[in-house]
Amino acid sequence: MIITTTGIVEGRPVKNYLGVVSGEAVIGANIFRDLFAGIRDVIGGRSGSYEEVFREARQTALREMEDEARRLGADAVVGVSIVYEGGVSQGTMLMVAASGTAVRLG
Repeated sequence: MIITTTGIVEGRPVKNYLGVVSGEAVIGANIFRDLFAGIRDVIGGRSGSYEEVFREARQTALREMEDEARRLGADAVVGVSIVYEGGVSQGTMLMVAASGTAVRLG
């Protein structure tokens, strides 16, 4: 399946628009990850543990979006947008949402 942020797939015209599809992933970051990320914030540097959490969440959201598109009979998702959010509720929660338009290409 082709997943793209562009509105078209070059050389492949859209035959049918099947609708908007989306996938979401909400992941709780544990207290130890929060503690070490806080230390990194003070001394500087990247937080590899948070980067990995965001990477996993993004992959999950994209996979769910692709699964929904596949159920509609799509062979591509165009105009994909990925949104990242963070919040605090009983610890840190990280959310990633992916959405796009499921299409059948010509």
